[in-house]
Amino acid sequence: MSVEENKQLVRRFITEVINTGDVGAIEEFISSDYAEVHEGREYPVGIEGAKEHILGVRRTYPDLRLTVEQQIAEGEWVATCITARGTHEGLWLGIKPTGRLLTFTGVNINRVRGGRIVRHGGAANLLGPLLEAGAIRVVGPGEEP
Repeated sequence: MSVEENKQLVRRFITEVINTGDVGAIEEFISSDYAEVHEGREYPVGIEGAKEHILGVRRTYPDLRLTVEQQIAEGEWVATCITARGTHEGLWLGIKPTGRLLTFTGVNINRVRGGRIVRHGGAANLLGPLLEAGAIRVVGPGEEP
């Protein structure tokens, strides 16, 4: 596949699967040897693990919507800058549901081989949502934590 086709595949995956929660078509986008990467470690989760991850996130944020802000790609690699918005309706990082609309930005890094996503990793800026959810607060000079 070309670099542009890889970018389009990732964009369609976001639009058609993540933003809808419809994991029925996931095999069109995800390879059977799919792995997620966190802190430099690779976790082979396959198609079923990818489904569970998406459905789990959508239980916490049932109206989750990712907006693609920018994409760059080289070879098999696609980097996608996203803005995510969703209402906090489920347990998240031990935080009880707040009912608040939370927004964060992030960068997803995907590797595409043979027309399917085989690796996914990235980073998210969670300070804002953690502040919005009340999980942390800023303490100024002379204030009690």
